[in-house]
Amino acid sequence: MRTLNDYFLTSTIADISTASSTFVAVPDGGKIIKIITALQGAITSANGGISFEIGGTAITGGGITVAHSGSGAGTVDSAIPTAANDVLEDGTIEMITDGASSGAKKLVVTFVIRR
Repeated sequence: MRTLNDYFLTSTIADISTASSTFVAVPDGGKIIKIITALQGAITSANGGISFEIGGTAITGGGITVAHSGSGAGTVDSAIPTAANDVLEDGTIEMITDGASSGAKKLVVTFVIRR
């Protein structure tokens, strides 16, 4: 159940199949309570591993594996972080892809943050 204390940040990883880091600016402090991804097309050859960090520290329980088998536009995955998930106002969240898959597809990432 969402409360009035929840807000949402959405960003995009330009290519899930290329190892990279993308930073998302955080407008208000809180705790990341859920991470949801939506793939924009099929990937092949291997799963895509996505991890998330705050200030260089991995978000515990925040990693997402985007399976290549059966993937396609609209494939949704999610994670429920359990620790190291506090964000500060004017901070950043780093989204990191391992680049293991093939197929240059966007991945849209939404963070649910509770104030």
